[in-house]
Amino acid sequence: MSSREGFMSPQTETKASAGFKAGVKDYKLTYYTPDYETKDTDILAAFRVTPQ
Repeated sequence: MSSREGFMSPQTETKASAGFKAGVKDYKLTYYTPDYETKDTDILAAFRVTPQ
């Protein structure tokens, strides 16, 4: 028995069909929320990408 063996977590089974399927989803189904209202704690991040 190695010294790390006691620290490993037990393996669990996962099912791929638990909500992830290959393909493209509509934008409105995953990100767009028309009734969303901004909060004081919301953060806006902006990035500038410069071509090389």
